[in-house]
Amino acid sequence: MSRRTPVALPDFPWDKLRPYREKAARHPDGVVDLAIGTPVDPVPASVQAALSSVAEIPGYPYTYGTAELRAAVVGALARRHGITGVDPAAVLPTIGSKELVAWLPRLLGVGGGDLVVIPELAYPTYEVGAVLAGATVLRADSLFAIGPQRPALVWLNSPANPTGRVLGVEHLRKVVEWARERGTIVVSDECYLALGWETEPLSILHPDVCGGSHEGLLAVHSLSKSANMASYRAGFVVGDVELIRALHEVRRHAGMIVPRPVQEAMRVALNDDDALRAQRERYAKRREVLRSALLGNGFSIDHSEAGLYLWATRGEDAWQTVDWLAERGIVVAPGTFYGPRGEQHVRMSLTVTDEGAQVAAARLAF
Repeated sequence: MSRRTPVALPDFPWDKLRPYREKAARHPDGVVDLAIGTPVDPVPASVQAALSSVAEIPGYPYTYGTAELRAAVVGALARRHGITGVDPAAVLPTIGSKELVAWLPRLLGVGGGDLVVIPELAYPTYEVGAVLAGATVLRADSLFAIGPQRPALVWLNSPANPTGRVLGVEHLRKVVEWARERGTIVVSDECYLALGWETEPLSILHPDVCGGSHEGLLAVHSLSKSANMASYRAGFVVGDVELIRALHEVRRHAGMIVPRPVQEAMRVALNDDDALRAQRERYAKRREVLRSALLGNGFSIDHSEAGLYLWATRGEDAWQTVDWLAERGIVVAPGTFYGPRGEQHVRMSLTVTDEGAQVAAARLAF
């Protein structure tokens, strides 16, 4: 009997960090891990209470989410990001954002012969999602680089992971207009939209960008960083109501359902602006400590005007920098994890305790 050949996926990048983690672990005062953006701060008490408040419900949850959750999304997008005109029917909760990114092209019917455009420096799962769908991947930051091709889907990421780059309103508007002329779906990963530092990021659904119409547009959001809910797997996608309905239909057949207690926790987190402000202040404080230490000790920082990371370089091969930092007990991610253009940069996460940020800053001086 013949065997089917598994999909040939890229190597899982984080496995390559193992020897550098081991080197860092030998530091006499322990490791400071700045490689993965895993939250270290407590889940807000209001969110914890919300999770347990519906723990007794035995029935299956709705794939579409509760009406109250979808209303909370609409309200938070308007208050926090100036996104108006969102139909509650155009909101769909997801099991975190990574599973959506990985399966979205396939769920939208993208397949063999189709083109998916991703940023030149990109979260690796954009490429994985295209490969799982059998599509061709093109890394491009410019519409000119796409040429006369008509992609099925274009990914944007602003603020970007790993670079912290923010796309301006003119850039976003041009992409929307270009895509609509070609019948291309634009998906914007906006998981870091609430973390603007030197500039205020805009959603692709903002009226200044899309002209008030969400046709052909989807925005992906996560509560992992803004509310420390990574363990909850809490995200959502919002935008074109017809695309959302199509995704809902497939996801309910496939059993892609956010648990009911998590839906309630999401509702409360989206209504808790005070908790968001407090978390932003924590990240801002750590960012300044790490940024000052990097700039004072031979590093340059590019972009990084928003988001959860510092995109730093010593003007050398990224793996040399990873090794140099590992000798000092600091673990970071090489820029090559995100694409060839990251060959001289490393990504440093702000998801470290206040003490950890100070320790890392002190070690950078030696």
